[in-house]
Amino acid sequence: MAKKTARASHGTPAVVSLEKAGVPHTLHPYEHDPSSDLSYGMEAAEAIGVDAPQVFKTLLADVDGKLVVGIVPVDRKLDLKALARAAGGKKAAMADPAAAERATGYVVGGISPLGQKARHTTVLDESAEAYDVVYVSGGRRGLDIGLAPTDLLTLTSGTTAPIARD
Repeated sequence: MAKKTARASHGTPAVVSLEKAGVPHTLHPYEHDPSSDLSYGMEAAEAIGVDAPQVFKTLLADVDGKLVVGIVPVDRKLDLKALARAAGGKKAAMADPAAAERATGYVVGGISPLGQKARHTTVLDESAEAYDVVYVSGGRRGLDIGLAPTDLLTLTSGTTAPIARD
């Protein structure tokens, strides 16, 4: 019975995909505060007690008419030109939030790079390589997942590139 409860509370598609693949990971639930002045990512970093550069946000961009996932530290911004280059495109713009939600199956603020409805080209900022563990959204606001950057890249069929800027 306890297993069912744990699955119900954390059984997002992201968590299920990790469990199914047998990838070592840690779950970091926290109470999301809708009244917080912090961004979703900075709130997560503070709540789970991890330095912001080690916590990554998942953003979707339209690169030449195709959705591409960019994963960058929560204290930095996505460099759209760099993402377009890394994805083999010419021009990128942030995706419409409603389109990002439809394409991933997650809500803004809880979009995980894992367990998305469809596979998208994924680029992880190269700064992730400096860590044994990085933290990404677990598929809902108030849940982060810790895992090795190499496992994140394997599960998303992603690549690394310098796609973050200050």
